[in-house]
Amino acid sequence: MPLIESWVTSANSAETPFPLNNLPYGVFSVGDGPKKLGVAIGDDILDVELVCDAMPVNSDVLRDPRGWNGLMELGSTAWSTFRTALTHLLSANAPARPDALVPQTHATLHMPFTVSEYTDFYSGRHHATNVGTMFRGAENALSPNWLHIPIGYNGRASSVVVSGTDIRRPWGQLKGPNDEAPRWAPSQRFDIELEVGAIVGNASNGPISVDKADVNIFGYVLLNDWSARDIQAWEYQPLGPFQSKATATTIGAWIVTAEALAPFRCDTPTRQKPLLPHLRDTGPMLYNIALSVTLNGEQIAQTNYREMYYSAAQQLAHHTSSGCPMRVGDLLGSGTISGPERENRGSLLELSWGGKDPLMLADGTPRSFIHDGDTLGLHGAAEGDGYRVGFGACFGTVRPALEDPFRG
Repeated sequence: MPLIESWVTSANSAETPFPLNNLPYGVFSVGDGPKKLGVAIGDDILDVELVCDAMPVNSDVLRDPRGWNGLMELGSTAWSTFRTALTHLLSANAPARPDALVPQTHATLHMPFTVSEYTDFYSGRHHATNVGTMFRGAENALSPNWLHIPIGYNGRASSVVVSGTDIRRPWGQLKGPNDEAPRWAPSQRFDIELEVGAIVGNASNGPISVDKADVNIFGYVLLNDWSARDIQAWEYQPLGPFQSKATATTIGAWIVTAEALAPFRCDTPTRQKPLLPHLRDTGPMLYNIALSVTLNGEQIAQTNYREMYYSAAQQLAHHTSSGCPMRVGDLLGSGTISGPERENRGSLLELSWGGKDPLMLADGTPRSFIHDGDTLGLHGAAEGDGYRVGFGACFGTVRPALEDPFRG
């Protein structure tokens, strides 16, 4: 599919992440004004409340204080109809509506939807192999179940924040290999995880197939699973991550719809072991999305979403397999997305090999984990024929830990 031209001139550039082919959904405000639903188009945001009369949904849906949850609740047919109407409204042969545009530089972005519940997975094989090798050796890198089911844990919806939110370095129990007892201190091995989050748009009350799960996904966001590795190392046995992952999860401000990503579908990697029938691949369910990580503006890693071993549809189908109900607005983190080479690793834990082989920045500074004041950015875009379907950036700056909150 080539670039679709718009009357919004800035949307017709091959460099913009927000051409008419994309139309991602967000929530914005201007100055002290109210939060409003918006669609990114070129350098601008379309204020959808101002074009209610041209949209095939009730105007209350476009004023939903929860964000885009109201549109999600209408189902996949309504999602497609709404996006088609937006495309017609913004196409080059439609009457221009500059009065409905707000420059992105004038806007503050907010959470694009209300997160119902949050589950994070561990579905990148390169990441799982790297981490397993560090802690258990290459021969035991993957646990016996890893090649059969998407491994995950239930996180905290309350910890999910939008891009641009500052992150406080967390306190926790830390214990080194030679320490007799744990100590209470700020995390010294604070890290990021480059992920893509899938947003559940259709509720379900029982097991659903991979194909049904695929239809139930409304869209995708960039996702940074902030991780305190030293807290994690002490707490994760026997039930997995808890406080080490509870500080914050940052998501991008723009939801890129599954429909916008459809031209970039690709297959999952070759299976080492066949999956059971309820998880088997039924077609291309990953996406060719180039991803990168920046540290204070310097790119330190690049990889691709196609490296995932399990697709979001397989993760969602597995999540429901026990009869677990899923809600509109549930968020599923992909797990860290790493590739085969060092420069493809999606976490500082991997890039520095647990601190044993520090990453060298362009100025020659060695780095293993995050320093106070660091700004970490995630970036992603799918490359089309003369256009890009981008996610915008997903940023967070780490601030020093608070004074000891339990000091009497």
